Amino acid sequence: MNRTSSSMCAQAVFMSPAAMIAAAIVLPPLFYVFFTSVHGSALSLAAFSAVLTSTLFRQTLSSTLIIAGLSSVLSLLLGSVVALHLARQPARRRTGLMVLVLVPFWTSVLVKCFAFTIILGREGIINSMLSWIFDTKIQLPLLLNLVGILVGMTNYLIPLVVLPVLSSLLAIDGTIYRAASLMGAKPARIFWTVTVPMSLPGVFAALLSIFVLSLGSFVLPALLGGGRDAMLSNLVDFYNRQVLDWPKASAISVVLLGMALIFAVPLALWRRRKV
Repeated sequence: MNRTSSSMCAQAVFMSPAAMIAAAIVLPPLFYVFFTSVHGSALSLAAFSAVLTSTLFRQTLSSTLIIAGLSSVLSLLLGSVVALHLARQPARRRTGLMVLVLVPFWTSVLVKCFAFTIILGREGIINSMLSWIFDTKIQLPLLLNLVGILVGMTNYLIPLVVLPVLSSLLAIDGTIYRAASLMGAKPARIFWTVTVPMSLPGVFAALLSIFVLSLGSFVLPALLGGGRDAMLSNLVDFYNRQVLDWPKASAISVVLLGMALIFAVPLALWRRRKV
């Protein structure tokens, strides 16, 4: 047995207790959701048929993909800028700045949502400042719509972009930059021919991770979005608590899980290949 195989066996041994505990916690309720989605022992797909042919489901699915896609792209752009800035800092200063990047993780999502209501509301900080600057009453609709959701989602996802992208940037050998510079390449050309291609693994991992995470977002669209901007997780809550149609709620949950797996499985396989 070679060193790689023995290392993988050792990892499996040490990770097996945690894996079994996680399976014991996750699998029973997941099985119950599947069981409920097929009407229990009746094994009927009527709930799936009703959901997939529903106009409400199709509209919510479209809204979910749009919100997840836009928030992922915005978070990737802003997070990549932050990662580029951190990669160019000395190690000691970078450590201090990373604390600022991780600060959002120290605050509850609920607390941040209520903070955004104060900032983005019609009488909030932004509208009040604009009214004072232009000396007229301004009430921009920044809350309970797509804008509010994107602001909240981007704030939540940016740290998850910075970490993998920064890791890829720091892994680039500095001699490559010096060689490109000695060959007469300008900073812009170095960025597009060296930095971007060599940081793509981190960018790809970050984009897939935050997209999968945004697909199942519930609190942010519920508190910062409007009725037209509901996501599939909010639709599950609607069928579960208001309509009391548990088979349909379970069927939507299964569909949402399948969507997440479609994007999560390639990411897991890619990371396994990298290891």
